[in-house]
Amino acid sequence: MEETNGRRRFFRNAAVAALISSVAAGIGATAVWAAPAGHGGWHHGGFMGGRGPMTDERVEKMVKHFAVEINATPEQTAKLTDIAKGAFKDLRPLREKVREARKRGMELLSAPTVDRAAIEKLRAEQIQAADQLSRRMSQAFADAAEVLTPDQRKKIGERMQKRHERHQQRERPEQRRG
Repeated sequence: MEETNGRRRFFRNAAVAALISSVAAGIGATAVWAAPAGHGGWHHGGFMGGRGPMTDERVEKMVKHFAVEINATPEQTAKLTDIAKGAFKDLRPLREKVREARKRGMELLSAPTVDRAAIEKLRAEQIQAADQLSRRMSQAFADAAEVLTPDQRKKIGERMQKRHERHQQRERPEQRRG
């Protein structure tokens, strides 16, 4: 009986972890995609403000850092700041929804009985939230791209490609050797 309870506990914990991972992947994948080139930005600490609430001051600092990297003019910097502040303002409510969903998922999967309908409803809500996030971030990136010159956009693309290559090297060190 002890072994059966241990197995149940293991699978329940694994299911909780899987649900949390899928929710995080839906939201987090978009956050990683949203990372501007360079060292800081939305990827550093997460777009949701992994290091605390995303304040207007933090947004301004991130945009200024980014603007320096691409040699943006003061006018471009001001426009980019407005775009970023608008996006973060629109997305702030999602942060609490993600926390609530994580808590709800743990409650559902650790309950004495499995409520498949409630789990499916939570999953569908998180897919909808991820789509909402993705749509708003895409809008913000398109708005920002229109502010930048083709050369600046090319520079961002090159930096993102280099960043991706460095990330790949860290993930697969065996590729470095050969």
